[in-house]
Amino acid sequence: MFIATPIDSEATEQVYQSSKDSQGFVMNLTKAWAWRPDVFDGFAGLRSQLTGKSTFSKKELAVMVCSAAAELGDSYCSLAWGKTLANESAPETAAAVIQGSDVADIAARERALAAWARKVARDPNTTTQVDVEALRKVGLSDREILEATVFIAFRIAFSTVNDALGVNPDSQLAESVPNAVRESVTFGRAVADV
Repeated sequence: MFIATPIDSEATEQVYQSSKDSQGFVMNLTKAWAWRPDVFDGFAGLRSQLTGKSTFSKKELAVMVCSAAAELGDSYCSLAWGKTLANESAPETAAAVIQGSDVADIAARERALAAWARKVARDPNTTTQVDVEALRKVGLSDREILEATVFIAFRIAFSTVNDALGVNPDSQLAESVPNAVRESVTFGRAVADV
């Protein structure tokens, strides 16, 4: 990563311990965000507030993140959420979503969310009423369309910070991801050596 890790403090130790508790190790992205644990916690809290009251399944959230992250060229989130999507479906399904190929075993609603996520990540100024109608056509309400868009925007912001600061995906993460998912991530920052 392009910035140093912050000096150890009670606040950084709490954020590191949280990463150890949830992942089994301190993630590289945690070391960057440890400069502002309050912002990291606030970001995560706001995202949880959004998703906690939404109708989206874990699989749908993973489809959106994998699609947006791949469109941005973000290897870190593609690997992390590709693992989640593989667990919620199959490794080949996750790999296909990351690659942007047509996936037969995802629902029409998930396919529409993937297309929306890619379009929002690529250039939000090119979205049209037709794109929104495509989401409605598969059963999404206007509230769900807003929630999906906000969730995608949160993920874009998170990816932007990590990628701009040169945060490499963790070797421990990459080793835990199914081969099909790992092989589909041919873009972004390389996996860290350690």
